[in-house]
Amino acid sequence: MNDLTLFCKQLKQGFKPKKAKPDELVRCWSEKDVLNQNVVDTFVIIFRTKGCSWALKSGCTMCGYFNDSMWSKVSSNDLLKQFETAIKKYNGQRFVKIFTSGSFLDEKEIPSNVRKKILKTLFEKAEKISVESRPEYVKNDVLSEIKETIVNSKVFEIGVGLETADDYIRIHNINKGFTFNDYKRSAETIKKFDFKLKTYVLVKPPFLTEKESIKDAIKTVEKIKNITDVVSLNPVNVQRNTVVEFLWQRNSYRPPWLYSVVEVLKESKKIVGDKQVKCDIVGGGSVRGSHNCKNCDSFFLKAISNFSLYQDASVFDDLSCECREKWLDQLELEELGFGSLANMYR
Repeated sequence: MNDLTLFCKQLKQGFKPKKAKPDELVRCWSEKDVLNQNVVDTFVIIFRTKGCSWALKSGCTMCGYFNDSMWSKVSSNDLLKQFETAIKKYNGQRFVKIFTSGSFLDEKEIPSNVRKKILKTLFEKAEKISVESRPEYVKNDVLSEIKETIVNSKVFEIGVGLETADDYIRIHNINKGFTFNDYKRSAETIKKFDFKLKTYVLVKPPFLTEKESIKDAIKTVEKIKNITDVVSLNPVNVQRNTVVEFLWQRNSYRPPWLYSVVEVLKESKKIVGDKQVKCDIVGGGSVRGSHNCKNCDSFFLKAISNFSLYQDASVFDDLSCECREKWLDQLELEELGFGSLANMYR
């Protein structure tokens, strides 16, 4: 166990999950997303589970989604009750996205019988279902079982949090717990079953400068362009009980500028061509999320949202603000050896 892995684990010592009932859904709602190149209403479900198995062992430096987990076993009955709550609010949206604290394909989070029930029920109306999983749970037997629930031209998408194609950064900055080869093996398995792959790419892992993070994200997209079906950029936001929050509280980390996010989006779209590039910004415009100055944040966030839906990079053409010079200064000064200038427009 390296120092970072140990530190991630130590930060969770004494952690007490929110008071919640095990049969209580975290949240569900409807939003816009893309299906078959059309913008459609999409139903989103977040299940309350035991928690990500990797988070229970150590966890990633930026991920605080375990804060919504039970940190103890959630029974199949409780998970099905959560699903019943969600299904009452489901209005037949053609696209459904499912999230847990970790991996939908992890039997310790979502048992096989629950997974079958959820997918079978939703696929009666939904045309596409998207879930998330770490590579180690993308197994032949699990995907074979899922394949049996899918009929006709239904689409099943698995999102994998690669974060970066650089093994050193993934291990020593993010503490992700798997290699690029692990990701590639899971991608091959996903393709074998004719499922779709969405790959999450992190924008600004800790311990990188702003410019390094831009370059790393773009380099990652270049490396996965022929592997993934969808690229989903995830700008880091400061979540509770994480290494990123520890650094942020000590003025040693700043979430990425929205200028940086736009730069990565534009370059990524050039790289992948017709494939979808999207970006869901959590906490955008706040000090804990990706932001510029308060005057222009809303314009940037709207442009990023529109780009994610319509893939038209011209939405970024008219974005301008005097704080751009501050961003450019940071890129230049960090390169000269001043390190991460976390306090600039913090």
